Amino acid sequence: MAVEQTLVIIKPDGLVKSLTGNIISVLSETKLKIVGAKIVKVSKELAEEHYCQLKAKKPHIFGPTVEYMMGKYHTDRVLAMVYQGEDAINKIREICGATNPEEAGPVTIRGKYGRINSKTGVFENVVHTSDSPESAEREIKLWFSPDEMSEIIYKVNKVKVQAEKSVWA
Repeated sequence: MAVEQTLVIIKPDGLVKSLTGNIISVLSETKLKIVGAKIVKVSKELAEEHYCQLKAKKPHIFGPTVEYMMGKYHTDRVLAMVYQGEDAINKIREICGATNPEEAGPVTIRGKYGRINSKTGVFENVVHTSDSPESAEREIKLWFSPDEMSEIIYKVNKVKVQAEKSVWA
């Protein structure tokens, strides 16, 4: 098995229900290593880019899904994490269960904590996980910069930038 990376997002409903600790504890059963983690306030641009493939495949749920990630129904923050290790994508997806909470096994994260919001039709499925090495790379690069990772996992270029930065007073 090859070493892989995968993006895991604890979605707004997971944060507002205080499930973060429970979810991370369950994910620790995979014996994978966390190489990136941060709380993110999700902008419309970030949510739309993250779900860009959904726009073409299932346009009727694209808008409500973007609104869900931006916090319309719960909070506007998520916990984004990058896990790394052998067969990381399959290990994480197995523990999380099917995307549709009604189809997820009862002992999976989505089976235990997810629901379908009857007002919006949105799968409030608590977590997002990458479904392939290609989507993992695209998603990780969207959510994290190389400097936010504890290890360099993809090829990087060093560039000089001049930018304004906030520092503690």
